[in-house]
Amino acid sequence: MKAKVIVMPKQSILDPQGVAVRDAMRHHGLPGVKSARVGKVIELELDGTTEAQLHEIARDMLSNPVVEDYTIQIQS
Repeated sequence: MKAKVIVMPKQSILDPQGVAVRDAMRHHGLPGVKSARVGKVIELELDGTTEAQLHEIARDMLSNPVVEDYTIQIQS
C-alpha cells in the first residue's frame, strides 16, 4: 500500500512560513495571493499495515496534534 500523509498547521495557529511565502509572492508581482500555508507531505510505502495503524503513526509520529492537523491519502 502507498499512502501520503499531509501535515498542515491548524487553521487557528499562526503560520510564519506561510506569511513569508505570501509576502515573497506579493513582492514578486503576485498581489492577488491572499494567504499561504506551509506544511509537509510524507510518502509512505507500507506492507501489512492497517489504516488504523497508519492513523496512529500519523498522529503520534508524523504530526504534532497540538498545532498540526493531518490527512491521509491512500493510493493503490
